[in-house]
Amino acid sequence: MGGLITDNFYLDWAILALSLFNMVLLFWLGGAVILNAERRTWGLALAGGGLLLAGTLFLAHTAIVGRGLQYVGRWMNFWWGLGWAPAQAAPFIWYMVMLWYSGFWSDRQSPVRRWHRIWLPLLAALALVQIGLPLFDPHPLSSYTQVLELRWDSPLSIGTLPVLVLLYPLYTVLCFGLSLHALRRPGNAERVMGDLARRRAWPWLVATALVLLGASLVGSGTLVWFLVDARQGGRYLTDKDVLLTLAWLDVIVSGTIAVAVLLLGQAIIRYEIFTGKALPRRGFSRHWRSAVALAVGYGFVVGLSLALQLHPIYGLLLATVLMVGFYTLFSWRSYAERDRFMEQLRPFVASQGMYKDVLAVASPSPALPPDIDTITPFRALCHNVLGTRLAYLVAVGPLSPLIGQPLVYSEGSKTSAPHLPSLHDLTRRFSSPQKICLPVDPALYAGAHWAVPLWSERGLIGVLLFSDKRDGGLFAHEELEVARAIGERLIDTQASLAMAQKLMLLQRQQLAESQVLDRRARRVLHDEVLPLLHTSMLVLSGPEARANGHIDDALAHMSNAHSQITSLLREMPPGVSPEVARLGLIEALQRVVQEELSEAFDSVEWNIEPEAARRSGDISPFVAEVLFYAAREAMRNAAHHGRAGDSARPLHLNVSVTWREGLEITLEDNGVGIGVDISHKLSNRSGGQGLALHGTLMAVVGGSLSIERVPGDKTRVTLALPHGELKQI
Repeated sequence: MGGLITDNFYLDWAILALSLFNMVLLFWLGGAVILNAERRTWGLALAGGGLLLAGTLFLAHTAIVGRGLQYVGRWMNFWWGLGWAPAQAAPFIWYMVMLWYSGFWSDRQSPVRRWHRIWLPLLAALALVQIGLPLFDPHPLSSYTQVLELRWDSPLSIGTLPVLVLLYPLYTVLCFGLSLHALRRPGNAERVMGDLARRRAWPWLVATALVLLGASLVGSGTLVWFLVDARQGGRYLTDKDVLLTLAWLDVIVSGTIAVAVLLLGQAIIRYEIFTGKALPRRGFSRHWRSAVALAVGYGFVVGLSLALQLHPIYGLLLATVLMVGFYTLFSWRSYAERDRFMEQLRPFVASQGMYKDVLAVASPSPALPPDIDTITPFRALCHNVLGTRLAYLVAVGPLSPLIGQPLVYSEGSKTSAPHLPSLHDLTRRFSSPQKICLPVDPALYAGAHWAVPLWSERGLIGVLLFSDKRDGGLFAHEELEVARAIGERLIDTQASLAMAQKLMLLQRQQLAESQVLDRRARRVLHDEVLPLLHTSMLVLSGPEARANGHIDDALAHMSNAHSQITSLLREMPPGVSPEVARLGLIEALQRVVQEELSEAFDSVEWNIEPEAARRSGDISPFVAEVLFYAAREAMRNAAHHGRAGDSARPLHLNVSVTWREGLEITLEDNGVGIGVDISHKLSNRSGGQGLALHGTLMAVVGGSLSIERVPGDKTRVTLALPHGELKQI
């Protein structure tokens, strides 16, 4: 059975299928780069426009070979002219994009710029000649009829060949060859994981440039040889042997370009080197695979219908059935991905049993330990979402005392929390929630390579540290977004539960004290005070009371009752001190030292910054009371534990009130310490006493309470309240 172009049906089918395949993928890649570009730079526009231009070339190629090379008409001249400019401009655009990718314009001191600043103007001039020379040639090659008959009488010719045909091989070889040289040293990337993405995309881009260089060498060399041989032999393009040779050349070149398109697509989709996105997206790769499947199926079916020379209605029906089938599969795949995504999210959206845990810790003898399951969702996050081997979830800021030790995930083994350095330097690098990820030194952070900041409405609350992927790939944008959301939820959940449990314990303690005091008051009044008053009344009501001297006895009974009522009132819990609102926070603390703790310390030194003193007046009354009672508790602890029973040991207290983007109160004594690991105490959910409760209240108002203890040397308590929380409540 004869074909549309040659007498070989399978050869014609391959030509059409490859042309359609390249057209579909090039248009898809060009649109994906332009539509997904994060920043509309000229480099991204050039990359996307170059891909669309190359797709236009294969659009014209498909129209010509699909109609038949032997056909002559005005539409053939149109398609030939439409494909002429892309064929001439595409090599130079590729060279320009590789220069932009290698930092030619961004780094003026780069070796790429020093070397290619000479070649760029030369190739630009050649490109202008290739595109614009037909405008000055009275017999240009842009006429399909002339090409079909292999005839041209142009003054711009050397021998029997026009200048355009002779310059084109040199032009394409220089463009693709110099792009390889530019790729030797790609420039630095500004985005997250950009340098890593460039290193991993580099082999794909180099392979693409090599394949394109090979295609240009084969195509240009064969074309020159063929035109010289055809002119000398007096043959035409319509000759069967000429058509057969061109058909095989077309298959080789189109197939080579198809390989180059697949290689380039891998670099664009897997690493998003041209879109400018912060990270590649996992869904983007799935869509790329779907586009490749569509291009293969469409080229196969539509190419078959054209090669069989079926009636147009049958080709249209075949294409329609293919589109419907592909859309059905795409919809099914979307739902399957949705189900898989929901399966991955199930550990994160399941109930954490916080209500049970809060009530359990408030009961006298809880049946279960008051602790939520954070390990299961954290393991699911690290294993299923991130696919990493090692990860740490570390709380920072006001919530860190409530959470304690970081969560640890290690594939295949149980790892205790390592000793991590201070995260202060790392947290300073996270200036805003827009910065999703930063690289870190694995030697400093226990094997972690990346850090994701975790935010809340009150600022930075934690850091998620993790190693590279198990499969060596890059993290997708969706993966890091999910990781950040889940990490923030885990820290909020842990802190909320710890806060609720400590407040529940405090409430339970207050209720118990209130009940004890109420019962004692009833007992004292009923069993002791009322009988004394009743006896006094009986004594005073008798006629012989004064004569017998019973008035003195009655007065003694009433004095005894007065003493007991006074003692009872003294033992009742005090109400809210009005001293803070009346005197101010700093003066109220000084009054505590002067009156209550006047003999507890040998000396007390106050260092108060004027700015801190001025800003302390802006604190709301409730927040000021929380700060006051927390500072007073720290002073009492220093007075009670500082000497450790050695009354001869000198004890000094230093109180500093400073302003560091918020109010900071530091209380430091030179005592022996409080005798326990206070960080453990603050994070222990069963310890509802003293500083642990005040640390919880500080977290409630948006502040923090931190303790640094050096055994036998000193204890430093720091109360910090950010500027934005001064008047929150």
